Parts: sequence; C-alpha cells; structure tokens
Amino acid sequence: MKDHYGPLIVLAILIAFPWVVSDPYYQHLMILVLIWVAIGSGWNLIAGYTGQVSFGDAAFFGTGAYTAALLAHKLDISAWWGLPLGGLAAVVVAFPFGWICFRLRGAYFALATLALNEVMRHIATIWESLTEGMVGILVMQTFVSKVPYYYIALAIAVLSLVTIQVVVHSRWGYYFVSIREDQDAAESMGINTHYYKMVSLSLAAYLTGLAGSLYTNYMGFIDPKVVFSLHDISIMAILVGIVGGVSTVYGPAVGAFIMVAVSEIFRTGGFGLLDSLTKATGSPVLAVITKYVREAHVLSFGLLVVFVILFLPNGVVGDWPKMKKALTFWKRSAD
Repeated sequence: MKDHYGPLIVLAILIAFPWVVSDPYYQHLMILVLIWVAIGSGWNLIAGYTGQVSFGDAAFFGTGAYTAALLAHKLDISAWWGLPLGGLAAVVVAFPFGWICFRLRGAYFALATLALNEVMRHIATIWESLTEGMVGILVMQTFVSKVPYYYIALAIAVLSLVTIQVVVHSRWGYYFVSIREDQDAAESMGINTHYYKMVSLSLAAYLTGLAGSLYTNYMGFIDPKVVFSLHDISIMAILVGIVGGVSTVYGPAVGAFIMVAVSEIFRTGGFGLLDSLTKATGSPVLAVITKYVREAHVLSFGLLVVFVILFLPNGVVGDWPKMKKALTFWKRSAD
C-alpha cells in the first residue's frame, strides 16, 4: 500500500498546481510535460516492454493532430472530438503497418518505423486539398485560460500511466516482456507473438494519437513540419523513455519533466538569468555565451543521454535505488 503513496502525493500536487502557480508560462510548461508523459508512455510500451524499438511516434502523433484539425477545418465539428477519434485514427495507421512490418526484427523494424514517419509527413505535405500542405491548419482555441487545458492534459497523462500500469501487470504485459526477452522462446511456448505485438503497437499508437489531438486543441495550429517531425517528436519520445527509465511505469513521467526542463533552461538562457547578467554587467563575452547557450539545447540532449547511458543505464527511475544508495553514502561521509 505504501508504494501507492508517492504517486498519489504527486497527483495531489499536480491537481493543486494551477491554483498555486498562476503564471501562464509555467502552466504552459507543465501542459507540455503532461503531453510528453502520454507520448513517452506509448513509446515505452512498444519499445521498453515489448522490445520493438520505434522511430515512428511522430506518424501516430501527427495522425491524431490532423484528425482533430480536419474535423474542425473540413467538417465543422469540434476539434475536441479528435481526442477519441485521433487515437483511433492512429490505430488505423498502425494496424496495417504492424501487420506487415512485424515480420521484420531488430534494426529492420526500427528502420521501417522511420520510413512510416517520413511517408506520413510527405502525405500531409503533398495532399494540399485535404491538409493545406505546408500552409498548415489553424484551429480556434476553445479556452482563453490555460487551466482547462492543464486539467485535460493531466487526465490524459494519468490515463496513460494507469493504462501502462494495468497492462504490464496483466497477462498481456507478461507476453510483451517474453517477446522482448526471447521471441523464439515465446513462440515455442505457444504465444502468438505477432498478435501481441499488434496489441502493444495499437495501445501505443492510441496514446500517442490522443496526445496529438490534445496538441492541436491546445496550440491551435499544426503543419507537417511540426507534428510529423522526426527530431521534435520521434527522437524526443525515445529520449524521454531513456532518461526516465525504459521498462518502468513512471519512467516516462520523470523523463518528460527532465527533458522539458532541460530544453527550456537552454532555450531561455536559464529562464532569463543569463540575459539579466548580460544587461547588468554589459559584458560582450557574456552576451556571446548567452547566444550559444540558447542554441545548444540539442547538444544538451546529447550530453544528457551520454551521461545517462554511462552512469544510469536503466534511467532515473530504474536506477533510483543506486542513486539513493550513493546519496546516503555521500551524506554519511559528509557527516
């Protein structure tokens, strides 16, 4: 029972967050974190638990985003219907892909997901009569305040984590792990590995498509370059999983918080701290340093991943006992 106290306390803090922190900027950052919790959880299910490394999250995210946008733009239906329908549309894209490409293994499957991502991006770019191409689609936002978006994002993030928690501790979860550990052995035990990989991919696609639909409703504008981005969506989903902890339920939640925080610290130059120091000192050297720090967020991601792989190979959550032991030893040595 004690194991449930931590997540419940964190959930209570998150529910109270908008009432304690009223600054829209920090509410915006938390909405991004919660969206990434859903995306990272989807990637973690198919790659972390089932062992099928995917670079195709942007295909599912973009499908969910365009489903919500097209409902409003072409059919004059509320983009909020994209929340359930965007997830289903992502599953529709994932199903034939998985049916064919799950016959591939290892790096070949990963390359196939990369191709799916690019195919979906080109379709959205070229099919201008439907998607408006690179011009993109503008959707009117429903709420002026960020608070409603925050609670909807929180609900989706909680739904994602609860789904992963339930699935990985069910018979499906044990089958997923058996496929990851040794697919041939799993087949010899009578497990239909193709079927269960399809189940895992469909759940992952649904969660990612759901996040994409929320992104459209929240941001109010999408184009193929943004929602089908290999770097900003697919690679970021992998980094969220690796940093937080692959094959851990709460790893993507921790990874999402760390990655969004690191990205924003570099983008804003330490939340404006470097700009303030530059103005106060008038130093041209500090101005140059501030400029390069703002442009170094991709480099920071690379350094962070190298650090995690070297010292925390199971991610922050996976190696938390090791970190706790090291901190305890350091504290005793200091005393």
